[in-house]
Amino acid sequence: MPSFDVAIIGLGVMGGAALAALARRGRRVVGFDRFSPGHDRGSSHGMTRVIRLGYFEHPSYVPLLRAAYPLWRELEARSGQSLLTVTGILEIGAPESDLVVGTLRSSRLHNLAHEILDASNLMKRFPAFRLPTNFVGIFQPDGGFVRAEPAVAVLQALARCAGAELRMEERVVAVEPHRDGVLVRTAHDDVLAGCAIVAAGPWLKSLLPQFPVPIRVTRQVLGWFEPADRARAQFTAGRFPVFLLQNPDGIFYGFPAEADGVKVAKHHHVDEMVDPDYYDRTVSAADEALIRIALKAHVPDADGRLLAARTCLYTMTPDGDFILDRLPQSPRIIVAAPCSGHGFKFAPVIGEILADLAVAGRTDHDISRFSLARFS
Repeated sequence: MPSFDVAIIGLGVMGGAALAALARRGRRVVGFDRFSPGHDRGSSHGMTRVIRLGYFEHPSYVPLLRAAYPLWRELEARSGQSLLTVTGILEIGAPESDLVVGTLRSSRLHNLAHEILDASNLMKRFPAFRLPTNFVGIFQPDGGFVRAEPAVAVLQALARCAGAELRMEERVVAVEPHRDGVLVRTAHDDVLAGCAIVAAGPWLKSLLPQFPVPIRVTRQVLGWFEPADRARAQFTAGRFPVFLLQNPDGIFYGFPAEADGVKVAKHHHVDEMVDPDYYDRTVSAADEALIRIALKAHVPDADGRLLAARTCLYTMTPDGDFILDRLPQSPRIIVAAPCSGHGFKFAPVIGEILADLAVAGRTDHDISRFSLARFS
């Protein structure tokens, strides 16, 4: 039976980051993914992902983000690929909205560079937006986006170059405690590892039926829209930042225009629970209309022809925070999910954290917020 120091199940951005970090530390490591490289069945695709420092969800994420930025730059230097683009970020809403209140709390607590703009001044500086007079925007110069598929490919390639074994299109059917570590059963054979990291996202519960926390897998929709000819220049990366915007319909987010247009989506979409193996991956007129609500109201010159649309999945915890912890009844099994729809930007630092846990049993990063004990 093949034997490894660590086995990683799921090679999306989190599993790939852990695989690369462990391989670089000289560990014998194997990674499994049930799909082919670059697949679009999980949560690590869709062209771009937002990265931001002023974290409205909770200030405790900010130190991890400060650690993630230089690690993204290090991955760029090692791979020769551009992964992180800084455009600045606007977080927009009513002064009492969760988005504005939370962003300001994190920004002030961690002394982050930021500027508060009223609606009039925001629209003068960024003329693509149309906002109610009571809205405000917090502009943070360090925000931007990470390129999703290239990031995953870079992590997998660096892991392979450092000696990791990657088993793509090999489905893991069970992850079981074993007297000598952890037994990973696949459709092809069994592998023994000193410990296992389960980063399988939507398939977490099927692999670990004993997992003690209820998990919800939800369907998301991403759309790319053609900007009006007269306004194309307003949507370039130099003039149009990444944005988050909260209105009575929810939180929407968007990116500068690239070849596929202006990418816009609604965070959590309709919060529809799905089976990751059988959910509807087509994008309906109703899906499109939900995104256009924000375009028509707030970015009307981007409300053009739909150029492309895709679905992806969120894997949600009850409180929306991450889980990075060992299974209480099986401490050699480390759970690295779910990230509740906001984890991609953290990938390189989470990869280092997972490597710490696998090798040393602890990490210097504060991950107390992500413990399973909080659900006890």
